[in-house]
Amino acid sequence: MAVYGYARVSTTDQDLTLQETTLRAAGCDVIRAEKASGTSRNGREELKTLMEFLRAGDTLMVTRVDRLARSIADLQDIVRELKAKGVSLKATEQPIDTSTAAGKCFLDMLGVFAEFETNMRRERQLEGIAQAKAEGVYKGRKPSIDAEEVRRLRAEGLGGSEIAKRLGIGRASVYRLLGEG
Repeated sequence: MAVYGYARVSTTDQDLTLQETTLRAAGCDVIRAEKASGTSRNGREELKTLMEFLRAGDTLMVTRVDRLARSIADLQDIVRELKAKGVSLKATEQPIDTSTAAGKCFLDMLGVFAEFETNMRRERQLEGIAQAKAEGVYKGRKPSIDAEEVRRLRAEGLGGSEIAKRLGIGRASVYRLLGEG
């Protein structure tokens, strides 16, 4: 009957210290932490390890449920897996007890709000990009292929495969740039 902590931040420049300190103070024996997006379970190896390791009677502790998942579907899947294993879920900053109807309802509501927040952030980001494009400020990323070099090599009589090989790019990129594909 151990208490395991899980801490997560979305980007590598964010700090996990506050979550880890809070989880230690809450009695976590072991804390797994990672820097990965919470919008999906893909690429979250520490969470995967914890989910495989947890046993009946254990507790999974997070500071807030949005550290565990940013989508209601992922959150519900995780909670179902924990319940099937006989593992309880607790959050230090939210009154969550997955063994009661009220606690489950509260957890689902928090999950909905976490997903809503993610969707709103995405919408604001897309609006900002559209505005920047309209103002001529946003040009996208710089081309990674030197178009003039591709044309020069073609003018020398080289074929698409040889150009791609020399420049370390895909053959389809060469043909697309030359308008032949």
